[in-house]
Amino acid sequence: MNKPDIPAAAMAKEVSPRTTPSIYPQPFASRMVGREKRALGDLFGLSNFGVNLTKLAPAAGSALRHAHSKQDEFIYILQGSPILISDDGETPLFPGMCAGFKAGTGNAHQLINRSNEEVYYLEVGDRSAGDSVQYPDDDLQAQFINQQWQFAHKDGSPY
Repeated sequence: MNKPDIPAAAMAKEVSPRTTPSIYPQPFASRMVGREKRALGDLFGLSNFGVNLTKLAPAAGSALRHAHSKQDEFIYILQGSPILISDDGETPLFPGMCAGFKAGTGNAHQLINRSNEEVYYLEVGDRSAGDSVQYPDDDLQAQFINQQWQFAHKDGSPY
C-alpha cells in the first residue's frame, strides 16, 4: 500500500524535472546545459537505487566523463542517438540499446548528443554508501557522504 503522497504510477515525461540542472561545482555545472533529469525513483520513494529519465538537447552531455568506485550504473536508450564515450573509445547508441558500467572498473564514461534531435534515456544506479567518483578529464573528484555528494579538486582541496 502506497503512502498518500506516493503515486501508484505516473507518466514519466510529466514528472517535473529537477530544479537544479547539476550538482557539480562551477565551472563544471555550466557544462551540463541542455541536460534535463526527471527523478523517477525519488517520485516513488525508492531508496536503494535511483532511476532518472534524462533528456539531452543537441550538443548536451550526460555528465562529465566519470567512473564510480561502488555504484553500478545502467542506461537504456529510448529515443535519439547519443555517443557513448568511454575508455574503450566512442560507441554510437540507438533506441533499444543499453549499456552498463560496473563499479570499480575505472572505465570512465559519458554520453554526448552530437545529433540535431533530442535524446531520451533511462539511467539506473544504486545509492552505495561510501561511493567515490573519479573524473579523469577534469580537476574533480567526489565522495558520497551522508547521502550527498561532496566535491573536491584532485589534490583534495574543496570547491
